[in-house]
Amino acid sequence: MPDLSNARIAVLATDYFEESELTEPMRALRDAGAQVDVIAPHAASLQAMQHEKKSIRIPVDRTLDEARPEDYDALILPGGALNADALRVEPKAQQFAKQMDADGKVLAVICHAPWLLVSSGLVEGKTLTSYPTLRDDIENAGGKWVDQEVVVDGNWVTSRKPDDLPAFNREAIALLEQSRTKAGAAR
Repeated sequence: MPDLSNARIAVLATDYFEESELTEPMRALRDAGAQVDVIAPHAASLQAMQHEKKSIRIPVDRTLDEARPEDYDALILPGGALNADALRVEPKAQQFAKQMDADGKVLAVICHAPWLLVSSGLVEGKTLTSYPTLRDDIENAGGKWVDQEVVVDGNWVTSRKPDDLPAFNREAIALLEQSRTKAGAAR
């Protein structure tokens, strides 16, 4: 069983995220002992979707104005086309992702969520996967798109869709454990 006690994870989302792409990684990380905070552009709660239908609401722990990248070990970006499209143009979300990546923190990104990485100018030279409709965006931004259930490239883990969540969670947790081991050895 992985041990992520004392790890702090940021899940960045806004309304209309794909429910399973937030709740399942959050559950897996919490089961491994991590503290997981849902961060959003606004306070209160976020509306989840199950494909095209509204589902549950998820409470927001911190807003982008309150959250600081240096307080977190990893960033999870769930998909959902409307969620990802709204976040990609949010300057504070772009800055948060850029800082997490610059600090070498784990970025675990699924489905439509790589749009934020494209709009943040982070994908050039990276190999990743996503929902297939993002292929052109990723390639036009200088990334290499592949059709696999999970791709690990440096500090990034990416997956295509909810069906890939078991592999996505497994690889995100493994990469987070690995990064924490390296950070501990460097101290």
